Amino acid sequence: MNPKVTDKMATGVFSGFAVLIIAVLGGLLGYIIYHGLPQLTLDFLTSRPSSFQAGGGVGPQLFNSFYILFLTMIFTVPLGLGGGIYMAEYAKPGRITEFVRSCIEVLASLPSIVIGLFGLLVFVNMTGWGYTLLGGALALTVFNIPVMVRVCEDAIRSIPRDQKEASYALGITHIETIRTVLLPAALPSIITGGILASGRVFGEAAALLYTAGLTTPRLSWGNWNPFDESSPLNIFRPAETLAVHIWNSNANGLMPDVRDIADGASAVLVLSVLLFNLLARVFGSYVHNKMTAGKK
Repeated sequence: MNPKVTDKMATGVFSGFAVLIIAVLGGLLGYIIYHGLPQLTLDFLTSRPSSFQAGGGVGPQLFNSFYILFLTMIFTVPLGLGGGIYMAEYAKPGRITEFVRSCIEVLASLPSIVIGLFGLLVFVNMTGWGYTLLGGALALTVFNIPVMVRVCEDAIRSIPRDQKEASYALGITHIETIRTVLLPAALPSIITGGILASGRVFGEAAALLYTAGLTTPRLSWGNWNPFDESSPLNIFRPAETLAVHIWNSNANGLMPDVRDIADGASAVLVLSVLLFNLLARVFGSYVHNKMTAGKK
């Protein structure tokens, strides 16, 4: 067969696959947003959910989702960054390094429901905390660390070797080279990966069913004392997130407008994840351009 014809056929097949994937994704997102967008009012985004009556909102669940994401990234970023630096700069080729890398890959491939059951055993039962924001954040940290380690390792390894060797030639130590040369150069990729990992965590539900719980106590929004039981900032309270609320509403909801609530919450969740992805690209490009301009 003529190579040019073969090339055109292959291009057409792959283009068809790309169009099919985009069409399926666009149809799914369009369906969710089309049905959920009419529900997105200020009252829906700020009011409490209702157990039996129509007209409930997702205010506490939306706050819980962002708060648990914030706590998760506080734990994930330092651990993931440290692991990525070790794997990229300190780990020597050998059986131990390969074993660590295999453990990271296995942990990354675990289903989220397994992470949830692990969190139930360790962060709920063994600690005696019960269902808490902190337990959910720690479970999501276990879920998210492999991603962050790989992001940081790949970002550091992508830095040209000449930059590191030039730093050594100036008499700068290894740790100072990492701090002043490698990390600043890898920062755009690390930030982009971190924001994408945040979007992955924001939509997680299975791991939080067993750690953060299915309920949210009545919160006093004027009370910001983190040690008070009614404070929104209390990390030892149960916290139903937006993704869990969608599942709970569809599975156990008794409200007459349960379908509208689920559609609205799904639209908020999808738009939030899309926002994380767009923010990752825009912010990563901005940081990269600023650093490139600074070098010039």
